[in-house]
Amino acid sequence: MDSLGPDDPRRVGSYQLLGRLGEGGMGRVYLARSERGRTAAVKLVKAELAREPEFRRRFTQEITAARLVGGEWTAPVLDADTHAATPWVATGYVAGPSLHEVVARDFGPLPDASVRALAGGLARALQAIHAAGLVHRDLKPSNILVTIDGPRVIDFGIARALDSVTAAGDGLTRTGAVIGSPGFMSPEQVRGERVTAASDVFCLGTVLAFAATGRMPFGTEDSGAHALMFRIAAEEPELSGIEGELRTLVERCLAKEPTARPQVAELVALTE
Repeated sequence: MDSLGPDDPRRVGSYQLLGRLGEGGMGRVYLARSERGRTAAVKLVKAELAREPEFRRRFTQEITAARLVGGEWTAPVLDADTHAATPWVATGYVAGPSLHEVVARDFGPLPDASVRALAGGLARALQAIHAAGLVHRDLKPSNILVTIDGPRVIDFGIARALDSVTAAGDGLTRTGAVIGSPGFMSPEQVRGERVTAASDVFCLGTVLAFAATGRMPFGTEDSGAHALMFRIAAEEPELSGIEGELRTLVERCLAKEPTARPQVAELVALTE
């Protein structure tokens, strides 16, 4: 966590900001404390996005739906103001490193049993997200927090709101015209096609492959975004080091055709 800078606010709504946790496509994320002493993660929307009526409309819809998800496998929505000059949303703060930090920085690939447990928790998180009418669209290791009680998924629904600005063609997201993270996207995201719950299943497969091997199944970030996206759309994943039932599960999730992938309910049953 970084200290607050001179351009950072000290309060957002009823939340006192304590430090800056990071910055993403939507805006900055702060560690905050509510008036009752609860710790939260407050996300402040970028000014250029706040000026877009379509983004505000979609962001409001996504926050309304996200409130229904609950907090068993996700970071729950605590509060939001989508009509403020600078829209914001507060979610429960999850104390734990990201899956990316655990694998890439601290411990390396996870053992088979841990990957299966991770698959079970993420399948249940997706089940809750999809039941609320949301598709995550950006399931990746940095959006998965590892806690003593299992994984927690964050930032669900945000990518869809950002996508509404990209679709408008106004150039606000020109640096990342396709919403998602290269290396952890589905073929339909790469092609700009309609994204459904099956897209999250494909992304889950890439996450599990990363957790089991320590590498992305379609190439490294050094390959470049265009090369990664081509491989996702047209080539088979590199899954050496994954064996047995876990490999079968990952391969099924990474089917190119959305209808060939297992549904989330099946994944929950398989990993129970």
